[in-house]
Amino acid sequence: MMQTSIIVCRCEEVTIGQLEDAYRSGMCTARQLKLKTRAGMGACQGRVCRRLVEAWIGELVPGKTQHDIELLSHRPPIRPITFGQLAKGEET
Repeated sequence: MMQTSIIVCRCEEVTIGQLEDAYRSGMCTARQLKLKTRAGMGACQGRVCRRLVEAWIGELVPGKTQHDIELLSHRPPIRPITFGQLAKGEET
């Protein structure tokens, strides 16, 4: 039994308990869980938690592969810049 207070998404502070609640309310795919809980929508855009959420939902649906489960999309930045650089209009 997992502890429900474990944080899965640090950026949005989403816990396993919140994922479980969303799953019980009918959110059955990783994408639906993302939309309901905001896991994967924080500053890192899912680079940290995306695989954790996908693995968690994969364990709930035995016998299905990752291709059967709707995987989360992620959009990494082309080139990260600071807010200061953005404000000044600098390029890196």
